[in-house]
Amino acid sequence: MSKFPLPARALRPVLTCGAALVLSSCAWFKPALPPGVAQVELVTLNDFHGNIEASKYVLDSAYASGERTVIAGGIDTLGAALQAWRKQDPELLLVGAGDLIGASPAISSMWADEPTIGAMDLLGLRASSVGNHEFDAGRVELLRQQQGGCKSPRADKACKFENPYGGAQFQYLAANVIDMVTKKPLLPAYKIEQAHGVKIGFIGAVLREATEKAPASGIAGLDFADEADAINRQLPELRKQGVGVFVVLIHQGGRTVDKFDQQECSHLKGPIVDVVKRLDPAIRLVISGHSHRGYLCRVDGRLVTQSDMGGHVMSRIRLTVDTASNTLRDVSAKQEVMIPGTWPANPALDAYLKKVRDRSASALARPVAALAVPSVPREKQDDGESALGDLVTDATLAAGRPYGAQIAFVNNGSLRHDLDTSAGNRVNVGQLLAALPYTNSLVVMNLRGSQIRELLEQQWSGGRDITRGLLQVSDGFSYAWDPRRGEGGKVLPDSLKLNGLPIENGTVYRVVVNNFLAEGGDAFPAFTLGGNRAETNIRDIDALTDYLTQREQYGKPAGRSETQGRIKRLQQP
Repeated sequence: MSKFPLPARALRPVLTCGAALVLSSCAWFKPALPPGVAQVELVTLNDFHGNIEASKYVLDSAYASGERTVIAGGIDTLGAALQAWRKQDPELLLVGAGDLIGASPAISSMWADEPTIGAMDLLGLRASSVGNHEFDAGRVELLRQQQGGCKSPRADKACKFENPYGGAQFQYLAANVIDMVTKKPLLPAYKIEQAHGVKIGFIGAVLREATEKAPASGIAGLDFADEADAINRQLPELRKQGVGVFVVLIHQGGRTVDKFDQQECSHLKGPIVDVVKRLDPAIRLVISGHSHRGYLCRVDGRLVTQSDMGGHVMSRIRLTVDTASNTLRDVSAKQEVMIPGTWPANPALDAYLKKVRDRSASALARPVAALAVPSVPREKQDDGESALGDLVTDATLAAGRPYGAQIAFVNNGSLRHDLDTSAGNRVNVGQLLAALPYTNSLVVMNLRGSQIRELLEQQWSGGRDITRGLLQVSDGFSYAWDPRRGEGGKVLPDSLKLNGLPIENGTVYRVVVNNFLAEGGDAFPAFTLGGNRAETNIRDIDALTDYLTQREQYGKPAGRSETQGRIKRLQQP
């Protein structure tokens, strides 16, 4: 039985669903409100990742049969939708659940994601939790993104779009990210907004495992505390300020078998469920992110939402508030797919997108080299290997060879998009940056054979292989693993080989990885044990560019559509 009273269903917006309404999953009619009741409309997005242009989205609705691929998103479409909805409710509040930036397409990442921050301001974003990707360039850069200025660890990108850069007008929130020196949150824990006479406390948090997702050097001195505990601690202070309605913005998520727009889904699983179950009972709405899934689920009587990723979908949420008692009576939600042309154009966002495109076009369109295939796919096979992973590790190894490198490893998280080409299978700068956007530097180190075995076993620790996948490996290195074996013993002992010869436990090998992995990122502590380190100052994108160029010059363009069998998964009988 729910710990909350039954919802005030008579006050819920009426939802009518059908196949004809698949792009806007349910028509939403607002009922007349009795005295003492107010309704507040929220619009939410998460994991935008700098996708200021529309992109492909696989639409699989609960209100139509079958999947279909559509073009969705783009700041022009989001702006058009919000413009239309604000005509219905001028006090609408737009909020986010993290990863607005980071792992972005080149049109944003080449400018240190400043165009995305500017777009969020134009869209009227009020607040967002930080995500793990907000820490990609470290705490110093996150604070610059928030506050403005040009002093940046990415001096080649910062303030190149607009100078000076003025900072975000919306507020990043992080209740559970604590500065170890000051013992205070790095950013505000909450923000109070008011609409229709109702004070709403938005409390922000990021998954505590963000320490595994960001370079250790960039988040040194920060403690990522328990999410639920940090959120619950904010309620007494908010109540003192007259807040009785609480909304959590959290960059942590889950998965469900239900469709992204299925009302009242009850099959949500994953880390977010445990967090939600430990929240104060007064919290009735949790807006989540991180897992790139759309859902409208109920967990212990609370509504938990997520809006997919990349701006493809936004959630519309209505809060029904008893103004006399200052409490939330009910909350309902729907998903809106951001199909271009659905709403009248927003001139301001159209002009801004054109400005970004015009500034970026010539640099991104510069041709680099020809590939052997039209596209190198990022999708992992059952064994954990991907064709893009093969290509990028080979390029990484080639860049590390002058430093003695024999083996290259690349994490799946650094590979963000298929490496597509244009006419004649030629790849340009923009397509390269879409596939490999982080521009991490390469580090060469010594690892003993036993340490390589250890780091390979770390791929399955805590079930992390499900979310992060396996490391990609370079040509000449191979191994086999058995899914039936227990954690810590999945790699077949005699299967590790380098150029056909067994990897010996006591032998030292030279390994090249990006600086994120070198610092133990993605929960691979074995890399921190590497000795005799060489900081190459070579960026991974430059290594890939040089490799593709050289292969074309040799008359052997790189890239394949299929994997090369470097990782073998034993088939279950």
